[in-house]
Amino acid sequence: MHAYIEVERGVRIYVEEIGQGKPVLFIHGWPINHKMYEYQINVLPHYGYRCIRVDLRGFGKSDAPWQGYNYNRMADDIRIVVEALRIENATLVGFSMGGAIAIRYITRHAAYRMSLLILASAAAPSFIQRPDFPYGLPREEVNALIASTYVDRPKMVDDFGKNFFASSISEPFRSWFNGLGVEASSIGTIRGLEALRDEDLRGDLPYVQLPTTILYGMLDKICPYPLAELLHRGIQHSRIVPFGHSGHGVFYDELEKFNGELLTALNRVTAKPY
Repeated sequence: MHAYIEVERGVRIYVEEIGQGKPVLFIHGWPINHKMYEYQINVLPHYGYRCIRVDLRGFGKSDAPWQGYNYNRMADDIRIVVEALRIENATLVGFSMGGAIAIRYITRHAAYRMSLLILASAAAPSFIQRPDFPYGLPREEVNALIASTYVDRPKMVDDFGKNFFASSISEPFRSWFNGLGVEASSIGTIRGLEALRDEDLRGDLPYVQLPTTILYGMLDKICPYPLAELLHRGIQHSRIVPFGHSGHGVFYDELEKFNGELLTALNRVTAKPY
């Protein structure tokens, strides 16, 4: 099933779902789209899960308005999708920027209709380094990405993709994956980077009360592994699973382990804190 859900006047969000059972809602990272989870939704429906994938505004097949790319607005978009699809007792899975938006959804909407949270290579609590926060990318690197997007967006996506995976990937896979980034709108690409640069989730973490699993590559060059440890310390009911051979693309670098840990997290009793 696929559908467009209007989240505000003139702005539609693309949603695709497959499988039946307990719902799992996937939020993709920047600058890609719902297709990044192909190698997870090939597996999870066999185990009784309803897999729902969303394209954030400005990305994939969703509309690309001029405004609305802050975490609050994108979390509100997810809330409207949850209501429209009558999702209940779901697991929220967020990768990279999608992980940051998932955290904001949990805190802004009081974990509305969610029972578990899974963060994969989350761009949180802060994607960039700050005067009192020495982790993440330098602000100047993000500004350089924004500047490159204005000049040659396909090259920017290709250059960024070179730091994505730690394992060897085939050239056809690399071409396909870079293509997901090029599918994004230019405005979504720019505004998404601005959100990554400007948003700060450190104040959100104490309010995440759901059982949370943090899946993170120890070789990540985009969201360095210390971010995972900060998330683990900041989220009370969390467990961290390190991936020793993975970069940012933890969902593919160690595909079999990632899917196994995903199923382990999904099968946990939600009432029991970690």
